[in-house]
Amino acid sequence: MTVLRGEDGTMTENGKKKDSTSARLNKLRAGVLGANDGIVSVAATVIGVAAATDSVPIIATAGFAALSAGAFSMATGEYISVSTQRDTESAIVERVSAASRGHQDGIVETLGRDLEDRGVSADVARLAATQMATHDAVGALSCVEGIDPDDLVNPWHAAWASFFSFVLGAALPVASILLFPPGVRIVATFAAVLLALALTGFVSARLGEAHAGRAVIRTMLGGALGMIVTYGVGTLFNVPA
Repeated sequence: MTVLRGEDGTMTENGKKKDSTSARLNKLRAGVLGANDGIVSVAATVIGVAAATDSVPIIATAGFAALSAGAFSMATGEYISVSTQRDTESAIVERVSAASRGHQDGIVETLGRDLEDRGVSADVARLAATQMATHDAVGALSCVEGIDPDDLVNPWHAAWASFFSFVLGAALPVASILLFPPGVRIVATFAAVLLALALTGFVSARLGEAHAGRAVIRTMLGGALGMIVTYGVGTLFNVPA
């Protein structure tokens, strides 16, 4: 049977499952947030340390320590968060499955009301609800709850997306602070980070269909504040090279 599930094309015409729009956006969201956090947190760390010492080994140690700790922290946090969401979705699907057994009339009524709330006429809603309940009652009722039982969020996808994006984001300030000469390394890193934050702010706004300008400004201001504060902290110390 040819199956098309939802407007996002979760099922292909031959029935082969592919990633839905929500799944792709979930991974992209985790990736953008991970990259942004990697840029800001590691940039603030290396700039603060560079303000205290010109020692390349000390700066490199601090940078790579912050990169590794942050990447694993982001991945673990994302995994726990999305696992909790998946457990909640699974519980809803199980509850819907249990409630759907032997209650055909109630299922049709629930689906019909949902379709009418979306602007479908009563007669058409009743007919569509009957067909939906006959074909896949659990799937149809789960969609009323805003869940696709065949496309629950995947915590591993989110965790790996956060991990690798954090590493990629953090690599920029680490490379900048180590490659530029002592006289310009802090200024150069500050400028490179602001450009990278502008890009992540723009991408996150586009993913959420929000105003790009405001998102870019917020992201850049937050990152700049973090780097300025840690630079100030670093200047309070004088670590021998």
